[in-house]
Amino acid sequence: MLFENLDIIEPIQKALKEQGYIKTTPIQEKSIPTILNRKDFIGCAQTGTGKTAAFAIPLLQNLSNEKIVKKGPKPIRALILAPTRELAIQIGESFTSYGKYVNLKNIVIFGGVSQKPQTNALKAGVDILIATPGRMLDLFNQKYIDLCNVKYFVLDEADRMLDMGMIHDVKRIIAQLPKIRQTMLFSATMPKEISKLVDSIVKDPVKVEVTPVSSTVDTITQEVYFVRKKHKKSLLKHLLKDESIDSVLVFSRTKRGANGITNDLIKAGIEAEAIHGNKSQNARQRALNNFKEGKIRVLVATDIAARGIDVHELSHVINFDLPEVPETYVHRIGRTGRAGLKGAAISFCDEEEKEHLNDIEKLIRKTIPLIEEHPYKIIAGSTPIAKKKTVKNTSTKKYSKNRNSSRRKNKLPK
Repeated sequence: MLFENLDIIEPIQKALKEQGYIKTTPIQEKSIPTILNRKDFIGCAQTGTGKTAAFAIPLLQNLSNEKIVKKGPKPIRALILAPTRELAIQIGESFTSYGKYVNLKNIVIFGGVSQKPQTNALKAGVDILIATPGRMLDLFNQKYIDLCNVKYFVLDEADRMLDMGMIHDVKRIIAQLPKIRQTMLFSATMPKEISKLVDSIVKDPVKVEVTPVSSTVDTITQEVYFVRKKHKKSLLKHLLKDESIDSVLVFSRTKRGANGITNDLIKAGIEAEAIHGNKSQNARQRALNNFKEGKIRVLVATDIAARGIDVHELSHVINFDLPEVPETYVHRIGRTGRAGLKGAAISFCDEEEKEHLNDIEKLIRKTIPLIEEHPYKIIAGSTPIAKKKTVKNTSTKKYSKNRNSSRRKNKLPK
């Protein structure tokens, strides 16, 4: 369906056209009319399917159609909770873009930075508050936040809230919200504890599942390389000799590992930066902006820090370490192949990670093709990692797309 065929007001339509939004994704097509009709909504969809626009567009319209009776600073009328700073910032940017021509104000609050600018903005008045749960509760307890006028509540990436141990903070926040409100919950997966939470906070919801839970996007090519742990960095540098791997997000299981990978790439002449929880918010945002702008080719991240990274036309995701939780694999590779574009996901698997690979393949209900043609494969006579169907190396295929020709290329020294 086309956005122009939806019942969206002209100011928002104008902003969407400027952003190049023409055709809706399935989750947008099904959620926007429902939310406009002020129904509680549960959306279960993969990462990268356009969930932010699915709730931001109708919320902006509903808020713009309401008249504020209260005098003085604007009261908070919509609250959006997100698990990470990066995702909260991304949501805030989306609200600003879609709401360019409507008179609504949004702010983003999160921890790790001074609260002074945030409390000043809250005092000045705001229509839409986007927040991470920890800082949200902190400022609420300090009485900087009044939730009495909230009419719309969105819980985004609910499953990740559970993974990161935020669910109790979320429940405390929900307990402070007005009973009469419109509630929207979005999640890539629906664990039992999230299902219980859903049942307790929504009323007669419309539930939409646009893709099977925990499935991967068909436009993403997936490959796995069996390689010993000590050879992973060498394999990564070998793959990056292929300049068609234009922009790559590398996932490390640990912060220390992310730093080590980054330093190794820099020594090899590859521009890279790390993003993880030990980095300051300013450093994380600077690295992310450099990656989005093409100033660096490789961004190395941990799972928590990578949540909310939305880079248009990201060509590759590389799982340097396989995740221990199989659902995390779906979240990771969902950073590429977004909005119908093609992408590639490459995974490294050592002897200790075979069980994780089996769990991932069981979850996504497919066998990930094994690439054997590489210089760091397990040599003959050593203990095999697994028996898998092998395919010809496709990782060096050119990734065709229209990119800004000014993007910097990185070559390894011969």
